[in-house]
Amino acid sequence: MNDALNQTPDQSEAAKKLNIAVVGAGPGGYAAAFLAADLGMQVTLIDPEVNPGGVCLYRGCIPSKALLHVAKLIEESQQAKNWGIEFPRPNVDLPRLRTWKENVVKKLTGGLGILSKQRHVQYIQGRAAFDNSTTLRITKSDGTEAVLNFDRVILATGSRPAIIPALKIDSPRLIDSTGALNLEDIPGTLLVVGGGYIGLELGSVYAALGTRVTVVEMLPGLLPGADRDLVLPLHKRLEKMFEAILLNTTVSSLKEDGAGIRATFEGQAIKNDNRDKLFDRVLVSVGRKPNSEIVGLENTQVHVTPRGFIEVNKQLQTADPSIYAIGDLVGEPMLAHKAMHEGRTAVEAIAGHKVAFEPNAIPAVVFTDPEVAWAGLTETQAEKENREIKVAKFPWAASGRAVTLDRPEGMTKLLIDPQTERVLGVGIVGVGAGELIAEGVLAIEMAALAKDVAMTIHPHPTLSETVMESAEVFFGTSTDIFRPKRP
Repeated sequence: MNDALNQTPDQSEAAKKLNIAVVGAGPGGYAAAFLAADLGMQVTLIDPEVNPGGVCLYRGCIPSKALLHVAKLIEESQQAKNWGIEFPRPNVDLPRLRTWKENVVKKLTGGLGILSKQRHVQYIQGRAAFDNSTTLRITKSDGTEAVLNFDRVILATGSRPAIIPALKIDSPRLIDSTGALNLEDIPGTLLVVGGGYIGLELGSVYAALGTRVTVVEMLPGLLPGADRDLVLPLHKRLEKMFEAILLNTTVSSLKEDGAGIRATFEGQAIKNDNRDKLFDRVLVSVGRKPNSEIVGLENTQVHVTPRGFIEVNKQLQTADPSIYAIGDLVGEPMLAHKAMHEGRTAVEAIAGHKVAFEPNAIPAVVFTDPEVAWAGLTETQAEKENREIKVAKFPWAASGRAVTLDRPEGMTKLLIDPQTERVLGVGIVGVGAGELIAEGVLAIEMAALAKDVAMTIHPHPTLSETVMESAEVFFGTSTDIFRPKRP
């Protein structure tokens, strides 16, 4: 809930007198800093990087999506033979690809640096430590120190890749997501430990570039947080792209062995003669940990959970009235767009507005090919909570636009309250699912009914029609498939 425009003159004037520090300049941090400046506050933004951007822009969302775009282009060039158009296998100029990816990052982070100056945000490149709740000791990148006092502090220090202690070895061939994005080389073989979204996205990039990729996941399926029917089309496509997908399997040890790393597998499906395998590189992608080990935090009243998350209320205020925390620091889901909205909510709360961060839906998107996206209630969650729902699915094999793209494997589904017919959740798998899910989020936030979605005219032929037709499936009136409504 945002209330930026509903402020009284007294509130506005009081807000302008506030001196705000934002520690961490990722999407949550710079969104908070920019809004605070827009509201007239005096803002200092502190981060180790030369410009705002955080993990998302420097080592996460942006460089990975740039490389995934390249991977998709390579895959489409190979798929084109189905349409009578054949291309030779592309020659990958790795230095030029790396430079292009880095230029994308520089362009966006440099733009944020310009926006900081335009908004008169004081940007300090350095690291902050607490002397007390309103005093920060900043060690600047040039080695000098500064002690600054603030009325309020917003913590937005983000997260880092998690590690498995048993698999930690001193080898340059063992990499995390940051190392994978550096594109030092195109390994002949790559083991990805973890079948979550980061591992699958980066595995897809390397597979497209020519690496033989093996994915190991300890659980029975890929993408544990997603509904199984959404994951299935992706799993089938990845089976063709990857060397192997090993489910219900763990890596018990990693050892450097000559020019590679030898991995030992454990699992019921692993045969004795296949328990050890040599890989050129190993990517460990098993989640992320919050960066809550902020120097001097013990000098405040902030509470940190055993898992390392900072406790906050719905206004993102910690147990210390002067300190707020947002983004990956405060819990799942660890997503940039969640952090940005939390940052804006925290600033509005500081400004005295009546706000709370309580969204009905936070979209999740896996940028593989096909993409997987969902928002609101999932079938898995409904089953755990014993909630009665109706599920309406529209297969993309019946979508004219999907067929013209030669990508009919997708599916769109709505989760609907059978009593009120309100849309409670949306799930999509297919090309561009990440773009389509926003309509689902809007429907959930506005408490739209299935009838509202069905009666909204969508352009033809588009993939967006599948959202409308899913609602029509609920009523048994879908034009493009015959599926009468069940009583």
